[in-house]
Amino acid sequence: MPALQSAKVVQIPSRWTDASVRRLQLPAGKNDFIHWDPDLPGFGVRIRAAKPVYVVQYRFQKATQRESLGDIRKLTLEEARKIARQFFAKLELGLDPREEKRKSAEAAEAAKNTFKVVSELYLKAKEAKMRPSTYKAAKAYFEQKWAPLHRKPIATIDRKMVAEQLRRIVDEHGPTSAARARSNLSALFVWVMKEGLAEANPVLGTNNPIEGKQPRDRVLTDDEVRIVWRHCQEDDFGRIVRLLLLTACRRDEIGWLRWEEVDLQGGRLSLPADRTKPGRALELPLTPAAKAILEAAQRRLKREYVFGSKGGGFGAWSWCKLAFDSRITEAEGKPLPHWTLHDLRRTVRTRMAKLGVKPHIAELVLNHIAHRTGVVGVYDHHDYLQEIADALMKWEAHLLAIVQ
Repeated sequence: MPALQSAKVVQIPSRWTDASVRRLQLPAGKNDFIHWDPDLPGFGVRIRAAKPVYVVQYRFQKATQRESLGDIRKLTLEEARKIARQFFAKLELGLDPREEKRKSAEAAEAAKNTFKVVSELYLKAKEAKMRPSTYKAAKAYFEQKWAPLHRKPIATIDRKMVAEQLRRIVDEHGPTSAARARSNLSALFVWVMKEGLAEANPVLGTNNPIEGKQPRDRVLTDDEVRIVWRHCQEDDFGRIVRLLLLTACRRDEIGWLRWEEVDLQGGRLSLPADRTKPGRALELPLTPAAKAILEAAQRRLKREYVFGSKGGGFGAWSWCKLAFDSRITEAEGKPLPHWTLHDLRRTVRTRMAKLGVKPHIAELVLNHIAHRTGVVGVYDHHDYLQEIADALMKWEAHLLAIVQ
C-alpha cells in the first residue's frame, strides 16, 4: 500500500466527462488498472498497454464477473453508460448478461451457416465417398430443387418449409423428382446433425411424394405404345416423347438437348459425361425417324437448346404429361393405365431383348455401364457403335410397324 500512496496519479474531476475519461492514465508501476465511475457503481475504464476500454463488473450467482464494453475511442461516455445500465437491468431480472451475449454470438454464427454454405460443405465432405452420378444428382437437387432455401440458416429450416417446397417440386417436376430431392435433403440433415449445425432433421414427418406408388416395372404393351405415339402432337413435348421411344434416352437427356450435341449430317447424338446419369459420355447413332424429328424441330433465335423456351431446356413435364393423358382419355374413351416417361425406356429395353438384340448391346444403348466393369472393362475397348446402330434400326422398324 505505501507504493500506491506515493504513486502519482492524474486528478479526475468528481464527475466524468468524455474529455476527462480520455485523460485517464495508468498509475506508476501498474500495467493494468481500473478507474471506477463515481456516478455509476460497477462501471469503469480499464487502462492497459493495448488500449483503454469501458468495463462493467458485477456479481451473478455469487461469482464476480467482468465484461468489456468497447474502446473508449469508439464509444462516448454516455453510450457506454447506457450499455452498462442495460447489463445491470438484466441482472435485476435474474439474467446473466454474459450468457445473453454468448447466445447472441452463437445466433450470429449460426446465421452464417446458410443452406447453400452447408450443402457445399456436405458435398465436399461426401464427394470422395459418392459415385460420380450420385454426387452430380445431389449437387443438382441442392442447387436447383432446394434453391428457395439457399439463404436460410440451416438451423432455422423446419418441416413446414420443407413440405411447402416439396409440393412445388411435385407440381413442377413430378413426384419421383420430389421424392429424390427429399431423400437427398434428409441425407444432408443427417450429416448436419452429426456436425452439430442443427438439432433435428426437418424432413422427418414430411409426406413421401411416391408413397404407395407402384414399383418401377411398367412396360407398355404394343397397343399402349401405339396410343402414345398417335397422340404426340407437333410440339416440343410430342417430339420429346417420340424421341424417347426411338432412342431409349432418359427424359432430361432429350429435354435438355443442345444443338451442339446434335450432328444431323453425321446422324449422331453426342451427350457429354456431365449430361448423363452414369457420368459417361454417350455416342448414339440417329435412326432416320429420329433424325427427321430433329430436322423438323424449330431452331429458335439465340437458343442453344433444341426444346424449351426459357433459360434452360424443356421443363414443363408435369403440365404437359397431364394434358397428354387427358387427350388420350378423351380420344380413346378411357385413360391409359398409369405410366411415366421413364417406362418408355424400360419398354424399349424389353422389346430389344424380344427382338434378339444381345443383352450387352441393349445395355450400351441405354448407356448402362455394367458391361464395362471389371476385367471386361480393362480389355474390351471396342466402341460398339455399329452394333448399337443396328440395334436401334431393328427397334425402329419394329416400332414403326406397331404405330403404323
